[in-house]
Amino acid sequence: MNVREAATWLPARSWNGLTVLDAFCCAGGAGMGYWLAGFDVLGVDIAEQPNYPFRFVQCDAVAFIREHGHRFDLRHASPPCQFDCTLTVGTNQDHRHRYADLLDPTRDALANTGGPWVIEQPPGRATKRMRVDVTLCGEMFGLAVIRHRNFELGGWTAPAAIHLPHRGRVAGMRHGRWFTGPYFAVYGQGGGKGTVTQWQQAMGIHWTDQRRELAEAIPPAYTQWLGRHAADQLGRSVEAAA
Repeated sequence: MNVREAATWLPARSWNGLTVLDAFCCAGGAGMGYWLAGFDVLGVDIAEQPNYPFRFVQCDAVAFIREHGHRFDLRHASPPCQFDCTLTVGTNQDHRHRYADLLDPTRDALANTGGPWVIEQPPGRATKRMRVDVTLCGEMFGLAVIRHRNFELGGWTAPAAIHLPHRGRVAGMRHGRWFTGPYFAVYGQGGGKGTVTQWQQAMGIHWTDQRRELAEAIPPAYTQWLGRHAADQLGRSVEAAA
């Protein structure tokens, strides 16, 4: 197994003694949150991810979970959402057959590891096929994105997350009209979506300037919050087993 080593510029933090597998890692938005929460991170993706800042293995993520997932203290998976996302099952539903349905295979692989895990998905049809234990939003963390994301937790629990009221609209063009607001739409190219720098600041992601990578990421604040709660429970489990 060829493992690419982590970047040397990673932000300082205190290691909590735990490891996390970041499956379907893309550019590392989720991985950075777990790093900041104290975990050592290994990312896996079927595509090469040159901007991923942590240790990285290029391979099939579900196969890696099945073979190596049991070696980690926590497993996070963000399987591609195109099969179930709102756009594909709505406007682009004729193209749905192009995408693999990876949600159920991913869940089965995670459950078979015997340890705690997390599945992340955007709102959409997948929500009807997964248990939504936590929904997080950029407003909860003072970010300039809304970016709702749902999380199913296996083998552990997180406290209820208070969904704060949004402070206004997402800035940009809608049906030929310009709207101002405190949030950016971090996807696509047109409609006054904001500059790359504005996207980076809104998401809390500075290590990539690729729009596609930013658009596919989740803000690190989400998994930093999840990671801290998971570490609290995992730490108690370690102490109880000692």
